[in-house]
Amino acid sequence: MKKPAALIGKNLSLGYRKGKQIHEVASGVSFELEAGELTCLLGPNGVGKSTLLRTIMGVLPPLAGELRINGKEINDYSKGELSKNLSVVLTDRLQVGNLKAEDLVSLGRIPHTGWMGRLGKNDLAQINEAISATKTEYLRNFPVHELSDGQLQKVMIARALAQDGEILLLDEPTAHLDLVNRYEIMFLLRQIARKANKAILVVTHDLEIALESADKLLLMPCGQPIISGFPEDLVIQGKLDTLLPNGKLHFHKKTGKIKPLTSNPPLDISGPGEIVPWVIAALEKSNLLIDDDIIQIRLEADPFRAIVVINGVQLGCESIQQLIIQLQNSISPK
Repeated sequence: MKKPAALIGKNLSLGYRKGKQIHEVASGVSFELEAGELTCLLGPNGVGKSTLLRTIMGVLPPLAGELRINGKEINDYSKGELSKNLSVVLTDRLQVGNLKAEDLVSLGRIPHTGWMGRLGKNDLAQINEAISATKTEYLRNFPVHELSDGQLQKVMIARALAQDGEILLLDEPTAHLDLVNRYEIMFLLRQIARKANKAILVVTHDLEIALESADKLLLMPCGQPIISGFPEDLVIQGKLDTLLPNGKLHFHKKTGKIKPLTSNPPLDISGPGEIVPWVIAALEKSNLLIDDDIIQIRLEADPFRAIVVINGVQLGCESIQQLIIQLQNSISPK
């Protein structure tokens, strides 16, 4: 018999109660998180992602519907029990004085140590395992206030792992990181999900990295039910366009980029496959109307060279920038 999903939401209504007044943020929210999977939740600002996260954390009760952890209704968990099942990493910068990184990771054991806070052998083993899994061994003795944003995020993930909840929730963990650290954090989380058999939910606005790293996407469009699925399935089904409701943008399946609906890439471009997409991207940004009846482009690599034929006249360009300038001088913008 298949084990139930680690976290199940069914027909949830999310929002706030103030006295007798109810402010509903989202309704009809249904989803599942499976152990061993990294799931990314995406949606526009104000759609209810943070409210959903706070509801899963037990901070806000559901207005309606069911929310179950390992088959048990979330309202039936005490706060202590919930903290042993859920680990959370938020975006707020911690004020921890001179606390060292290892000490911060150790705080993840609080739900398990009781009021005395003494660390036993099992606690120390969990801390060391979390530090090893996040590759933060070299940061053990660093004061937390000296850590970079990327280093601190890894240490916070280590703290959540030390807590040893089956479900790990992260609210925009890559928001303030550079490109390399954003990818590193997300690939680390995918690795942790698989090796430690955790159900990991990441709230993010970074669609490109989510497509690269997630096992499953949860799309939360405005006024529509959550869309759940394998990332590549959602791409070919055109579901990613539900995140772009203004009608001016769409997700371009061939390039994996968000582009204007008016985008009209040139057709008659030949050359090495790794170069052609970058030339097309530059041409689209330049907003040039390419008529392939009178303009043909042939590309060469190592070194780069573009041969352009305009009305039968052949020209050579040594860079993409030079190609764009030549075309701008020869044809009109859209």
